[in-house]
Amino acid sequence: MRIDEAINIEDLHRMAKRRLPKVMFDYIEGGVEDERGLSRNEAAFHRHRLLPRYLVDVSKRDQSATIFGQTFSSPFGISPTGGVGLYQRRGGELLLAEAAAAANIPYIMSGGSNHSMEEAARIAPHNTWFQLYAAKDPAVTDALVGRAADNGLGALVLTVDVPVHPKRERNFRNGFASARSGGVMEAFKLPPSIILEALTHPLWVYDYVKNGGAPTLGNWVPHAGNGASTADVLQFGRTQTPASAQTWKDLERYRRLFPRNLIVKGIMDPRDAIRAAEIGCDGVIVSNHGARQLDQAPASIDVLPAVKAAVGDRMTVMLDSGIRRGADILIARCLGAEFCFFGRPTLYGAVAGGLPGVKKAIDIFRGEIDLVMGQIGCPSLDQLGPDFLWTDDWQRNR
Repeated sequence: MRIDEAINIEDLHRMAKRRLPKVMFDYIEGGVEDERGLSRNEAAFHRHRLLPRYLVDVSKRDQSATIFGQTFSSPFGISPTGGVGLYQRRGGELLLAEAAAAANIPYIMSGGSNHSMEEAARIAPHNTWFQLYAAKDPAVTDALVGRAADNGLGALVLTVDVPVHPKRERNFRNGFASARSGGVMEAFKLPPSIILEALTHPLWVYDYVKNGGAPTLGNWVPHAGNGASTADVLQFGRTQTPASAQTWKDLERYRRLFPRNLIVKGIMDPRDAIRAAEIGCDGVIVSNHGARQLDQAPASIDVLPAVKAAVGDRMTVMLDSGIRRGADILIARCLGAEFCFFGRPTLYGAVAGGLPGVKKAIDIFRGEIDLVMGQIGCPSLDQLGPDFLWTDDWQRNR
């Protein structure tokens, strides 16, 4: 199948699986422990049903969305995904930045990216946000925050849901030496069976070798010391994360340091959302990290209404985890999310077809959103709300 023949995200998913060695694909696809959270995320969306209204003029439909004073062409953006250089060596994260700029959607660059925030800012100055993984050394963290500010990035996104390294069992089975440290922070040692399987994917092997082998951590390079090798940078990043001792006082410091939009990603408990609002954060992303951290956590979409009810209009409430269809984004809007993010779908596109593949993933979501808006009688996103969702006690709640 060619990229232009893909009609949904599942098509890109299958194409990516065929191209990548198992060890690489499992790193994208895997969750933690029994991986029940993966199915829970998607099943939670399936429980919701959109209630169409008819005899509405939907000849013109507008899916633009405004957050933090900036209007984006669609109500979604690209979540931070580390290790892109392992899967797509020709451009890595910069493909995601370029596609986001072309589509006028936000791109959250991972703190664990191969390229640096400076490179992304040059490509997508109005669309790049930066995901902050706090370092154990506060001076390093503050320097990262300062670089994000100096580069004019629109938002700093503090990810808080990785206080300790998760148990990603697929990584253990596949022989990642760094399985206990998240999988992208250091080189990996593979069993012979895995190496042999990788050789059955010659295009990936060719690109990997041609473009320099193991990627580095671009955002950590300036802090690893002058003359640091790739191995030194990876080791430095491994020893600096996670920052298990990070607390609300640190968030208060980031608020003082960063002059623009400060967002907390990984919030699940409404009480934490309230506290973030009290500190002066501009937004939260309700997320269970794509079911890659705590297997027993609820689906993000299930806790979204409670978080929205807790903070109301005091801050921008967003969502990621489990989104695979345009309808999922509209459901999230009905439940209170002002914006949504996804990570795996654009990774599938990048692996399957580079920049055209990422653009295809974005176009698929846009097309589905436009179609469903027409189907449910909703010409603009600001009309969405609980009334567009059917529940068994719908009448009693009206």
